[in-house]
Amino acid sequence: MPRLAVSSPRPWFAAGLFVSLALSTFAPASLAAPVATADFTVHVDARETARGLLHVTQTFPAKSGTLSLSYPRWLPGEHGPTGPSVDVAGFVARSNGRTLSWKRDPADMTTMRITVPSGSSQVVLAFDFLLDNGKDGFTSAACSTPNLLLLSWCEVLFYPSGRKSDALTVSASVVLPEGWSHASSLAEKPSGEGIAFEPCTLTQLVDAPLLTGRHFRTVDLAPGAAHPVRLQMACDSPEGLAIPDREADALRSLVREARTLFGGEHFRHYDFLLPMSENIAHFGLEHHESSEDRGRERWWLDDAMRLNHSNLLSHEYVHSWNGKYRRPRGLATGDYSTPMNGELLWVYEGLTQYLGFVLAARSGIRTPEEARDVLASVAAEMESNRGRVWRPLVDTGTHAQELYESRTAWRHWRRGTDFYDEGLLVWLDADVTIRTLTKGSKSLDDFCRAFHGGPFQGPEVKAYELADVIAALNAVAPHDWAAFFRERVYEPQPHAPLGGVNGGGWKLAWVDSLGPVQSANEEADERVTETYSLGIELDKDGKLRDVVPGSPADMAGLAPDMKIAAVNGRRYSKDVLRDAIAASAQSGKVELLCENKEFFRSFSLEYRGGRRHPAIERDAGRSDLVSDILAAHARAD
Repeated sequence: MPRLAVSSPRPWFAAGLFVSLALSTFAPASLAAPVATADFTVHVDARETARGLLHVTQTFPAKSGTLSLSYPRWLPGEHGPTGPSVDVAGFVARSNGRTLSWKRDPADMTTMRITVPSGSSQVVLAFDFLLDNGKDGFTSAACSTPNLLLLSWCEVLFYPSGRKSDALTVSASVVLPEGWSHASSLAEKPSGEGIAFEPCTLTQLVDAPLLTGRHFRTVDLAPGAAHPVRLQMACDSPEGLAIPDREADALRSLVREARTLFGGEHFRHYDFLLPMSENIAHFGLEHHESSEDRGRERWWLDDAMRLNHSNLLSHEYVHSWNGKYRRPRGLATGDYSTPMNGELLWVYEGLTQYLGFVLAARSGIRTPEEARDVLASVAAEMESNRGRVWRPLVDTGTHAQELYESRTAWRHWRRGTDFYDEGLLVWLDADVTIRTLTKGSKSLDDFCRAFHGGPFQGPEVKAYELADVIAALNAVAPHDWAAFFRERVYEPQPHAPLGGVNGGGWKLAWVDSLGPVQSANEEADERVTETYSLGIELDKDGKLRDVVPGSPADMAGLAPDMKIAAVNGRRYSKDVLRDAIAASAQSGKVELLCENKEFFRSFSLEYRGGRRHPAIERDAGRSDLVSDILAAHARAD
């Protein structure tokens, strides 16, 4: 039922009365009793999701003195201090019917210190979490509409400060809007109102988001398997749930191919949690027994949308093995307050990007042509990234927590989170190197089975250092792997690591039209990519998102955030620009009239290369190892 007190505007002097009434009227009876089977409880009332409000009640055992509670700050999978504590409002603590005083720690602003009076045995906490409508960002960005919600527990709880997440047991429950369905990797238990989950560790709770919605569908991706895998979809429309049979079959093949690659699973069951809407942030986030795969409403209905999302599910699925089960020690901090060290993100994310790319091809999510188009795009983009001359790849991981939030402007000079796509190229190079060293008898698949395999023991974390990675590679194919990675990862390099492309029997080439995935990405992201001709990337309105150092645009003096008003004397459009680029083969130049804030200036770009988009073509003098890598490996059940 509506909570009118929450929805009504209230002056500051009524805040205490409001929360007092909320606690006495709306807290479930089970949460009013002392905590017995858990270190604390969390209850979420999600019935006002459509208004962007989640109402939270928590209970903690307490005694007189100071109760210190922390809000999760450093979030697994986001590799940075991204916990949205600014969206906590109406924070009130009570004990024995009394409102308690509290103070925020001025140094660690995600920690609240509550003064608990004598005679208290527990503290009841109430606050609202304000759901964000902005689509830029990750977990803290838009995750809800009037028809669906992706609930991340890390956003709606505080926990006892200084405690490791594995050492804390939580009892969680939620009330959903009427008629909504849901899915989560958590085990449920009987409940009088809403949904209650079996007590679990704080680690498990934060690692188990809940997807819920009005329009919902479940698809079994591993019928009869010992460890079930399901596709769980919530969409703004019932039509968006209509996944074609061929796509469902490709996802079933993905499950088989991953099992073949790794030799088994480390989850009891796995759920792909897919909220689909134009009104949410679009990205993926890994969890051990599920993944958040936030996509567009017409994901399954539009070929461009399908291609734009075609790496997401395979990438996040790989993370169950590489990132959740095997994790760099610097990212396995054990709590949500300790800063993370992202030095090995080129393994955590880079290897996952490579294996997700491989499995998408092996399973049929992408056709061989589409996979090669992706590889060409990655190779060309990393080669054009001139920040590599001053910044080694490893530094993009160490600096990841800030690079995730960096501007698009001057990205080709600054570098971004390149450990994803350049990591793909590094690990393709490693795979081709192993195949070459062993004359085809071994591959990176053997490394994955040894490093990520092992007996099933349920979800667990096995932390590693770089030395462990090198030792496991040497066990597969003896080589100076330390030097291999030092050159490609730890030292600045003038060129992208294309050894895997070239040694795999292919080479980067240039054509006059976009490939299928490049075209889909342009359409879905509403951008225009002329990175490899004039050296510019634009939004749909002609505003420059970035300029490549050393390119014709750079040499002419263009800069990000300028807006192209005209091309060769004609009003700008994407087609007019591309026609002018094509004509440059004869004219030798492209004339641009640009607006820079409120000032206009003409620029003459010396260029005669015509349309120029990346592709890869066969090198007949080498064996086609790339096609071998991307071919299906698993047998159909």
